[in-house]
Amino acid sequence: MNRSLTWINLAGVVALAVLCTFQWRANRALNLDVNALQQTGQAQAARLAEQDKALAGLASDLDSFRGQITRAHAELRETAVKLQAAEAAAAQLSAEREQLRESVARWTAAVQVRDERIAEANHRIREVGGRLKEAVEKFNELATRYTERTHQLNELTTRYNETVEQLNQARGAKPAEPAKAS
Repeated sequence: MNRSLTWINLAGVVALAVLCTFQWRANRALNLDVNALQQTGQAQAARLAEQDKALAGLASDLDSFRGQITRAHAELRETAVKLQAAEAAAAQLSAEREQLRESVARWTAAVQVRDERIAEANHRIREVGGRLKEAVEKFNELATRYTERTHQLNELTTRYNETVEQLNQARGAKPAEPAKAS
């Protein structure tokens, strides 16, 4: 029995060695699969990390674009308001320009009427000046004649006074007061 036990023991050891070999191969295959899966997992994790970074960058870009769109929209509104104000100002300036053109046209017409009136007034002034000149000449002529007549009257008055004085002396009377010349 000892021998048979040895053979059984040997067969058991061989069976155990075969079983260990199969177990080792199965474990080795599983270990290789686990290692491959870990490498794949690490690669996937790295890709996920890259995708997370890319997503974070894209999210940042999206936020940046949202901000730019918001600013652009606000600037568009502001520009629209400014455009409306500019259009209103332009319309007002156009209306004022038209009013100014009308005013200039009325003013030009008024200036022409004024110039015509001035021309008429100048003509009348020349006529009146001519008549005035004639009147002044007549007045000067009249004044000259008046002066001559006054001299003549003064001479006559002087001679009359002398004659009265001579007459009074001849009569022996008091001298009379001489007549005054006008």
